[in-house]
Parts: sequence; structure tokens; C-alpha cells
Amino acid sequence: MSTSPAARIGDLRRAIEQHLYNYHVIDQPTITDAEYDQLFNELVALEAAHPQLVTADSPTQRVGAKPLDQFDEVTHRVPMLSLGNAFAEDDVRGFDRRCREGLGIGADALIEYACEPKFDGLAISLTYENGHFVQGATRGDGSVGEDVTLNLRTIKSIPLKIDTSAARLEVRGEVLMQRRDFDALNARQAAKGEKTFVNPRNAAAGSLRQLDPRLTAERPLSFFAYGLGAVEAVELPATHSACMDWLANLRFPATRDRAVVSGLEGLLSYFARLGEMRARLPFDIDGVVYKVNSLSQQQALGFVSRAPRFAIAHKFPAEEASTELLGIDVQVGRTGAITPVARLRPVFVGGTTVSNATLHNEDEVRRKDLKIGDTVVVRRAGDVIPEVAAVIAAKRPADAREWLMPTRCPECDSAIIRLEGESVARCTGGLFCPAQRKQALLHFAQRRAMNIEGLGEKLVDQVVDQGLVRTAADLYRLGLMQLASLERMGEKSAQNLLDGISNSRATTLPRFVYGLGIRHVGEATAKDLARHFGKIDAIMGASIEQLLEVNDVGPVVAQSIRRFFDEPHNREVVEQLRACGVHWTESEPSASTIVRGAFAGKTVVLTGTLPTLSREEAKERLEAAGAKVAGSVSKKTDYVIAGGEAGSKLDKAQELGIAVLDEESFLRLLDE
Repeated sequence: MSTSPAARIGDLRRAIEQHLYNYHVIDQPTITDAEYDQLFNELVALEAAHPQLVTADSPTQRVGAKPLDQFDEVTHRVPMLSLGNAFAEDDVRGFDRRCREGLGIGADALIEYACEPKFDGLAISLTYENGHFVQGATRGDGSVGEDVTLNLRTIKSIPLKIDTSAARLEVRGEVLMQRRDFDALNARQAAKGEKTFVNPRNAAAGSLRQLDPRLTAERPLSFFAYGLGAVEAVELPATHSACMDWLANLRFPATRDRAVVSGLEGLLSYFARLGEMRARLPFDIDGVVYKVNSLSQQQALGFVSRAPRFAIAHKFPAEEASTELLGIDVQVGRTGAITPVARLRPVFVGGTTVSNATLHNEDEVRRKDLKIGDTVVVRRAGDVIPEVAAVIAAKRPADAREWLMPTRCPECDSAIIRLEGESVARCTGGLFCPAQRKQALLHFAQRRAMNIEGLGEKLVDQVVDQGLVRTAADLYRLGLMQLASLERMGEKSAQNLLDGISNSRATTLPRFVYGLGIRHVGEATAKDLARHFGKIDAIMGASIEQLLEVNDVGPVVAQSIRRFFDEPHNREVVEQLRACGVHWTESEPSASTIVRGAFAGKTVVLTGTLPTLSREEAKERLEAAGAKVAGSVSKKTDYVIAGGEAGSKLDKAQELGIAVLDEESFLRLLDE
């Protein structure tokens, strides 16, 4: 009896996923590479012959998506909080005492803790809906991360489908590169004459944030789960350790070096054991993590600020060495931040030779009382960037010199200023400064600003590196042959980009102001400025006092706007842009305009695909009507506007009894 193509495809997928699990998760392969390739190639051939049988969770679909222009933002339903740090035994003792006090447990009682290595990688969140992997995101700032779903799909230790009844399951974990894979990658890079990576963490972070998933697929990344985020329609075990066992049973990689211990002595014993094992582990760790094991006790302890009270990271001692501070230079970051950098007499520390170290900001230099010529302590632990930890005052020479923050940018000679309340000084030549050029162009071209379709990071790198574009105005002077000569750009692609640039000439004043990239001026503030002043010349010429009359503009924002337009380079670029045909409709000042209507002052969430309006168009109409457009549904939401294929946001709105509108109802209310 012959097997149908569908049945054979199903058998092959199950077999391949089992072999991937054996190889990448439990490190116990049962077939050779050649045998695995034979199975995989048979599946590829069958799916090519029967494309209607291809599914998103097939092993063949892990690679092959087209490159992205940029990563979308993802709002975490449950924040990915940072952990407090413990550096000494007394810190751990204090953590244990606070947990006992918070739970009302006596000094003689012992709390049960779950312990695990603190991976030195990149924290991510994996979202599964009805057992299917649908989204993956970086930690970001804890509340909002980057959507790296396509790249995570290429990591073979991450299951694309799991056997669970959970309607939604968010698995938190770490993407990293194991030492053997890191060494092999660097060997390949060196053999090709390409740049090698400094350490596994750098390699993992850079690999995961590639805009082309095919490049990520070429990098040997691993994943380890360490916890859960949002969970729906499934009952969890009572302890963190049992949750980890549950995830392991669902075939998620979970380190075997986790343990459950009792009390302070158990914590310190685990720390000592992992410290002895550290060099023999297959991956880098920079400490261990302690968590109260009982989930109900975790809930009772709660959180403080942006960290849980029930967990802490116990860091290994930093590696340090002393050397001479030869000088202090400044670097200009992509956003104009001025960072002092220590130039050191080369010293071997933390497994590498260090000749430069960050000093963070001017206050840090003053706080540590650093002078050029000092003998300083350099620290390099799990951190990627070495830092100057302290000065050895007893060794200060008589001719040690004080360092002063420069007042002019070393890249463009614009003024360096430090706004009130900020710790970082910045170059004010945002539209002109070479160090900020690429970032300024990407911001200017983004969808919510000038919306130049097709101008992504790689193209910006090329036009800047080849000297074709110095400021945003130069984009509008590009020619077809110039663009067509770029790598991976033919005449058709070049013409498409030129069309996108040309189309962006007709814009709106809020988009243009936002696209300038003024510090502290986001979309909402740009709209307020445009509504208040009506004209770009009025904004550029406004005094601090006039700027303070604008809705939600305070002293810091007003000073930032004024400083930006006080810089002649920036005003010149604005004039060049207008000369190149960038235009918008201007109006008379309308500072006293009061927005009224059904959506004025309301919080609205958009979900799904609307029949005739894009998400951006609907958002612009809502904001013009005085609404605040939010990214997630909560009790404070007034309306949810739902289109086709609306997902969990619609479900939550219905659960909370929030008014749900379709596009027709939304437009009718808008007209009213």
C-alpha cells in the first residue's frame, strides 16, 4: 500500500523535528548529518511538488523570508523586567532577609529558591497561540521591544509548534552563541578575510538583529528558556521550577544546571558551585539568578520600581587590572550623544587587551576625579565594553592634567550643549553632523516622518559611505545612474527609490517637523507645534517663551527646539529641503483651537485590517480629532476599532466590555 504525499510529508516533518530536538536541545543526535540531509531534501522535494501542503511550521520554512527594511515595535503584554544585582555575600543575605520579611516568615524559616545560570546573551520573548509560534521580540526597554520573529524562526532549538492547550503562551529566554559555535564562526570569518567577533554575546546580538533572516540563519545561535510571560487558558504549576520542567517537556531548551535550594546557605552554595563550573560550561555566564520558587509567594512579594522583589542576579566578581590613563577623547554617537573615552596604556584584562574604555559622561569623569596621567583600575567582567572603575590616587603624578568637555563637536564643529536635567551632552548639528548622518537620514525617511519607501539601513549606509548624501536635502538631488551603480541596485530598483523620494516631497508640517529629528520632539509634539504655529518659519523663529505656550511643551523641550534651530547648519538644511521642492500646506496659528467630537480626549486602540484606511491614516484622523491612540487594550481604553483578522486585542476589549467599532461606525462618529 503506497503512502500519500500528505502522509509522507507529515512523517518527515515529525522525524526532522525530533532529530533537531535531539541535536540542538538535548545534544544526543541519533543519525548522521548525511542521513539528516537526506530526510530534509526529501521533504523539500515533496513540498515543491505539492505546494498546497506547505505549512508555516514546516522545518523547511525556517529560512527564506525576504529582508526587512526595519524592525517593527512589539509591546510586551507582561513587561520584561530587569533584575536587581547582588555583588557580595551581604547583598544576598539582604535579599533573603527582605523576602522573609515580605512573606512574614521568621528568621529561622527557610525559603525555597529556584537557581539558574545568568546567561550572557540577548533576552527575548516567544509568543505561541494555540501551540503555533507567531511572534518573537527582543526585551527592548522592558515595555517595548523589536519584532525579530523571522530571525528567531531560523534558530533550530526554538520549536515552531508545541503540544499545549494554552490559547496564548509567552516563553521568556535568552538567545546566545555557545563557545564552540563562536570559535567555529570566527574561524570561518577569518578564513574568508572578514571581521571576527569580539565575544559570543556580541556575535549573538548582531546575528539576531540582522534585517535579512538568511544571514541570521547562517549564524549558529542557541536558545534557553528561563521563564514565562503572559499565559492564557492553561493552569500553571505552583512553582517556578515546575514551570521550567513543564517547558522542558514541551521541548524548549532549559539548562540542566538549574537547581532548587533552601535558604541563604543554599543560595551561596549554588553560587560557589557555578563559579567553579563557569569555565567548563558550554556558554558564557556572568552570574546566577535566584528566584523565590513558589509562584504564590512571588505574587505576594510583588515588584519595586522596574524589578521584582522575588528575584535577584548574583554577579561574579569583575575582572580588573591597573594601567595609565594616557588621555580622554570624545566620541559622537548616532544620536549626537558625546561620550568621553579613556585612552589607556594597553593592558590585558578579562581575556583581552584593552586600550580604550568608556567613561559614560562628563559627570562620571568628575565623580571619579580622573586626571590625565593617573593610574586607573580597568574593569571588564560580563560587560562587553570595559570601563574605568576608579583612580589610584596614591599614584597620581605631579603633572596630572584635568580634562575639560569640549564645547564644539569634533565631527562638524557645531555647538555641544547639555540640557537641564540630562547627564549627556550632545552635538546640536543633527541634520549636518557626519557622526549622526545615517541615523538622521533613517529617521527622516521613516514611515511616520517623510515616508520614503525603499530607503532602508543598507541603502543609507551606501549613499553616505560613497559620499552621495551628506544631508537630507541631498536625497532629493540623487540621480538614476548614481543609484543604479550601487551594490544590488539595478535601474528598476533605483527608479523605484527615486519615485519614493519624489513622492515624499508632498508632506505635512507635522511629518516634516518630526522628520527633522529634534531631541525630545516626537510625533505628538510635532503635531502640537504645527497646530500652534501653523508655519515652519514661525516654529524656527519662536522664542523659549512662545514655545512654552504650546501644549505639553516644557522647559527642556523648548530649550531643545531653540538650540536646534539656533544652529545655522540645521536652518540651512531646512532651507535646502524647501528649495528641493519639499512642501506642505501651512496655516495661520491656531493656538486656541479646541478639538471637540466623539473622540476628543478618548483613548482608542486599532486592531486588524480596515477595509479602506491604512493603520497610519486611521491614526492620523483619530489624533486630529483629539484622541490618544494606544498600542494595547486596558480598562482605560474608550474604543477599539477592529478590522479583519483582529486578534487578542479584540478579545480583550470584549472581555472588558469596551465599545468596539468597525470602520463604518468609526467614520460615522468621526463625521459627527
